[in-house]
Amino acid sequence: MDETALREQVAEFLTSRGAHLDFEAVVKDFPEGLRGKKAPGLPHTGWQLLEHLRICLWDILEFSRAPDHVSPDFPTGYWPEDESPPTPEAWDKCVDSIRRDLRAMQDLVRDESRDLFKPFPHGQGQNLLREALLIADHNAYHLGQLVDLRRLLGVWPPS
Repeated sequence: MDETALREQVAEFLTSRGAHLDFEAVVKDFPEGLRGKKAPGLPHTGWQLLEHLRICLWDILEFSRAPDHVSPDFPTGYWPEDESPPTPEAWDKCVDSIRRDLRAMQDLVRDESRDLFKPFPHGQGQNLLREALLIADHNAYHLGQLVDLRRLLGVWPPS
């Protein structure tokens, strides 16, 4: 496989359906009144999971493009304290931020001037390919949790 094809496959993997649901399908029509609700046996609300996805995606993206990026404290900086969105608009703003940052990571992966395999000088061996795959893997895990939450709250599949 040539590198251009690899770049395209990885870029598409960040947002497309494969062995799991994509971001758009999971957040579609998530009822506003349930965004701050927990289901029995699950530790997080929809808001907490969505905001965690946003924070982690932003952190990995910035780490991948900015050597001076400072990550949040782990683990507290990666999870919102509140169970519910602080405002009705916060959910949509978070969704838009995730969409924007996913596109930005796709752009980085597709940029042939960026070496997919060369370790970042500011990391501990991480490279662009690893960080893109980390995003895809992390998102798949937590999107699965959002689907489970929606099932238990009785709002899956979306209307």
